[in-house]
Amino acid sequence: MIEAFRYTFPTDMMYPYITGLVAGAFIVSSLYHVFHKEEYAPIGRFALLTSLAFLLCATMPLLNHLGHPERAMNIMITPHFTSAMAGFGVLYSFYLVVLVLEVWLVFRPDIVRLAQTLPGWKSLPYRLLALGVDDLRPETLALDRKVITILATIGIPAACLLHGYVGFLFGAIKANPWWSTPLMPIIFLFSAVVSGIALLIVLYQFVAKVRGDEISQPCLRGLARWLWYFQIQTITLELLEIITLAYERNEEWEIIAPLITHQLAFSFISVQMILGSLIPFILLMLAVLLDRYLHAKVRNTLTFTASLLLLIQVFSMRWNVVIGGQMMSKSLRGLRDFHPEFLAKEGVLAAILLFAIPFVLLYGLAKLLPPFGRAHQTS
Repeated sequence: MIEAFRYTFPTDMMYPYITGLVAGAFIVSSLYHVFHKEEYAPIGRFALLTSLAFLLCATMPLLNHLGHPERAMNIMITPHFTSAMAGFGVLYSFYLVVLVLEVWLVFRPDIVRLAQTLPGWKSLPYRLLALGVDDLRPETLALDRKVITILATIGIPAACLLHGYVGFLFGAIKANPWWSTPLMPIIFLFSAVVSGIALLIVLYQFVAKVRGDEISQPCLRGLARWLWYFQIQTITLELLEIITLAYERNEEWEIIAPLITHQLAFSFISVQMILGSLIPFILLMLAVLLDRYLHAKVRNTLTFTASLLLLIQVFSMRWNVVIGGQMMSKSLRGLRDFHPEFLAKEGVLAAILLFAIPFVLLYGLAKLLPPFGRAHQTS
């Protein structure tokens, strides 16, 4: 039996997708600020701003879904600690504080210099951001670097918990066999890292081209290796989940099998597994293993294309999880079709706008706090 339904919306996928980009971008920034991998210096500050921009927008899909978004703060004022969603409020707030403090310390030398050198009203935003701290002595900057390392170190597990929690939300729903699996939090976390690294590769090459800057090949090589590594882990976990369900052939497989071979055939098999997994895997394999034999432009193109396809792959994975889980009837006796609306409050257009807002915010942050200036050497 197949029936149409509209109980879920395209904007529902944007919440787990955006939070994944947050975690992945922060982990890339930590490669420089925590592990002091100098090859990632050109992108370390930009990765921080990217993580902040997407984090500030991560709750927008949820607020858009609520009938009374003004009540959202109740989850923080009167938390119920048996609620997974209440746990999100705590994790989100803690990670936001850590990230804002780290961004302020990393960009503090720039903020102080701009506050002191810009004329008139142009210096006002920077004088406010400086918070009255204009000490740029070497010993003060050295202390800043130590605090940055501590904050970034704390931020790594915080970022992992933030997105691993999203997978936990789905994995803890026992009544839905498509969601209820202990691998779900791990899959969400690894795919988050994949999407974050892929986004930074795309943005870094795009911004470098617009600015006329030379792309740092050591940085791009390193990102390509990490992206390939985490993609292999993610694909392995996703396939293991399906293979385990197929091998066990429990009663839920009778509904999951037609779900992924009929209802989700295009988005799961064609988009997620072939277009978004197999092709990028081959492209990254060529870029990584044949690194010394390829021209820089060829390697950059391979990495850029693979990153775009992996962004599509992670989005399709979120789509298949969120939408696919709701295509099964509660009795597990049949499947339902999904017909998204375009102009609805939570329709396709709203989802596109929600995804565009972080990029606009990132552009504004990059104008206010230039991420590619000289001060990255002091952070």
